[in-house]
Amino acid sequence: MTSTLPETSAPQLRAAVAKLPAYVAGKSAESELTAALASNESHFAPLPSVVDLIAAEAGRIHRYPSMGAVEARDAIARHHDLSADEIAAGPGSSGVLQQIISAVCDHGDEVVFAWRSFEAYPILVTVAGAVPVPVPLQKNEHHDLETMAAAITDRTRLVLLCSPNNPTGVSIEAEALEEFLQSVPPRVLVVLDEAYIEYQRGPRLDALDFYRRYPNLCILRTFSKAYGLAGLRMGYAIARPAVAEGLRRTSIPFGVNRMAQAAAVASLAAEDEILARTEAVAGERTRIIAALRSFGWDVPDSQANFYWLRSSDELREQLLTALSHADILARGYAGDGVRITLADRDTNDRVLAVLSARGRFPDQ
Repeated sequence: MTSTLPETSAPQLRAAVAKLPAYVAGKSAESELTAALASNESHFAPLPSVVDLIAAEAGRIHRYPSMGAVEARDAIARHHDLSADEIAAGPGSSGVLQQIISAVCDHGDEVVFAWRSFEAYPILVTVAGAVPVPVPLQKNEHHDLETMAAAITDRTRLVLLCSPNNPTGVSIEAEALEEFLQSVPPRVLVVLDEAYIEYQRGPRLDALDFYRRYPNLCILRTFSKAYGLAGLRMGYAIARPAVAEGLRRTSIPFGVNRMAQAAAVASLAAEDEILARTEAVAGERTRIIAALRSFGWDVPDSQANFYWLRSSDELREQLLTALSHADILARGYAGDGVRITLADRDTNDRVLAVLSARGRFPDQ
């Protein structure tokens, strides 16, 4: 039966939610031959030791998991030589970030972040009723930390830094972070999102050293990338005990499933295997970026498991189409560029075969 009620009598979404763009996930592979390079997933199969623990926990899924992910938090704390009181867990780093925003921001409070950066930032901020304050990246794809510091107002409660940055892959340098943190009011929480930190090589800032010296710094990590647990959703924050307790209070009850908790513990015990895998990715990254530059592409120095091609919308569409015709899925960002995940050597060579014909495409 057709309703005769006026539309205003139907359930209404919040205006902010109704206007939100949906989070656009990378496309999934349509066949075994499709190279799924759109979501920055690890191309390695899960570690056997991790799979064994997941299988054991599967027989216990009729029971709730640890409410506070106690064993996993203990393992993470030992891994970083910290107290478990300084660890808050959640369903992926995105879930933990949602807990952070919920714990810190009231309606109308401001959150400063670089842009373009992780696509979930403005969505999570807006859903919480806070105000996103995006600051454009510099032309070299680095965070414009000076402008970000200047964007902090009396309403700012949170600053989000992403290093290596998604989707550009560029990292923040230690000297730049030091200068930035010195300029941030102690009342403002600074979150350093290090989802891809395991892939970084060469000089890199010591986030834990900064954490010990700056009480308003929070470090965000995930098991979804280098540890290969994207399908289980396990992330964590390192923060001062009072802040970490706030994050645990704003978490969804039993939000991290028991298999994810067990897999996180097992993954930390397999550090040598994880290191070998990230070394392989870093080696391919060096090879691929060098090849792309030799073809004439402008590629920033990525420190993640992906690389970035800044492009016009015309070039972006041509790149995505050419890759799609080769059965390769990449991630396009309107108005900004294309991000391509690194995979095994043969798959990476398939991408190079498409991009080697630089003359087919417009200028960046």
